[in-house]
Amino acid sequence: MGLFDIFRRHKKEEKEQTTDQEMPTSEELSSSTSTAAPAKEDKANATQASISQVIPEEVVEADQPVIKESPVKEEQVTSDEPVVTKTNPVSEKLEPEASEASAPESAETVAPVTADWVKQVEESVDEMPPASEESTTEEAAPETEEEQEQATEQKYDQGLEKSRNGFGARLNRFLANFRHVDEDFFDDLEDMLIESDVGYEMAMKLSDSLREEVRLQNAKNKQDVSNVIIEKMVDLYDEAGQGEQTTLTMAKEGPTVIMFVGVNGAGKTTTIGKMAARFKKQGQRVLLAAADTFRAGATEQLEVWAQRDGVDIVTGPESSDPAAVVFDAVTKAKRDHYDVLFVDTAGRLQNKVNLMNELAKMKRILTREIPDAPHEVLLVLDATTGQNALTQAKLFKETTAVTGIVLTKLDGTARGGIVLAIRNELHLPVKFVGLGEKVDDLEEFNAQDFVYGLFKGLVTVD
Repeated sequence: MGLFDIFRRHKKEEKEQTTDQEMPTSEELSSSTSTAAPAKEDKANATQASISQVIPEEVVEADQPVIKESPVKEEQVTSDEPVVTKTNPVSEKLEPEASEASAPESAETVAPVTADWVKQVEESVDEMPPASEESTTEEAAPETEEEQEQATEQKYDQGLEKSRNGFGARLNRFLANFRHVDEDFFDDLEDMLIESDVGYEMAMKLSDSLREEVRLQNAKNKQDVSNVIIEKMVDLYDEAGQGEQTTLTMAKEGPTVIMFVGVNGAGKTTTIGKMAARFKKQGQRVLLAAADTFRAGATEQLEVWAQRDGVDIVTGPESSDPAAVVFDAVTKAKRDHYDVLFVDTAGRLQNKVNLMNELAKMKRILTREIPDAPHEVLLVLDATTGQNALTQAKLFKETTAVTGIVLTKLDGTARGGIVLAIRNELHLPVKFVGLGEKVDDLEEFNAQDFVYGLFKGLVTVD
């Protein structure tokens, strides 16, 4: 799907949503009629409903004292006034004592139903937020495929906001002095693209392609020129990505082994923790291997993630042989029938030769134990480093069989154009992107959502 097809689809969906919101449904019309009832009666009904939830029906009818399910602490019983526990019926969390239906009855927990007690219940009803605001995590999670797609699009939109604004600002500055297409126009265009971290090679390719394209499309005003530049940029991006596999390669049988490489500070350990949580949520048995044994605190950091995610981990003594940890981990993964093994590695790029020898030794052990392993070698890059990330990727690609990229911290930088450079210069697929700090903000890479999130608001379509 071309760039403008993506934007037209989004524009059509937004228009349909706006139309649906403006046209009241028959249910809304009927509900608006019913709202003519006096507010006092609504409040009375709400109060009665709340009382009936807090007080058993037979107790309300008999006007008998209420037996609370949770015992009252001694400091709470300080006067003759009734003890009231404000219970929100739509709250997702209850105190353990209050949730036990079989709590023993006690004379100390008897609270008579008085006028003051009813008044306090009325006040608690007035203070209750709508049920939608108190929805649980399970209720808020997308349920349908369409809702999941919308949630992902929203994450890309928010995560690429800085990159979009940064690229838009540079493009606007470039077009501010636009008069006509000449050699100075293309020189300035190349500078603007390189500043946007799309890479030198892509800037040159795009400049050469646009020399004829701008004339062919008879682009005269600033918006037309902007559209042509962005559309051609995405066309080149699509061409470079032909045949790319952005999904993870999983083992046909036995554990899937995924090895993570990258320089220290790029976010390898955090990425492993987030991905482990993702696979655990899908019902997979996950095992972590803490093979970064030389960096201070690396093993402890991964242990914290393992505990948080509820997955198992294999560690070794500090400064021990990383290959020994990998051997123990892959042996355990096979013996205990784990689904996925994540291997954390060191990232001492300044010690390039020793590092690469170390990674090669780990790979030999994995392949010896599981012939197809590692099934993925993911290079973790920090998007905030821009062209430095591209340089790191070239170095790792020269010495390691990298199969894909995980681009972290994309939400915290204006350098989202690095995704274009990675595909056009390295021809490596970006498989995951970090769009936030939360554990579920690591998303599978979606080229259409990325394109729309990066250029939204910069393209005008009919």
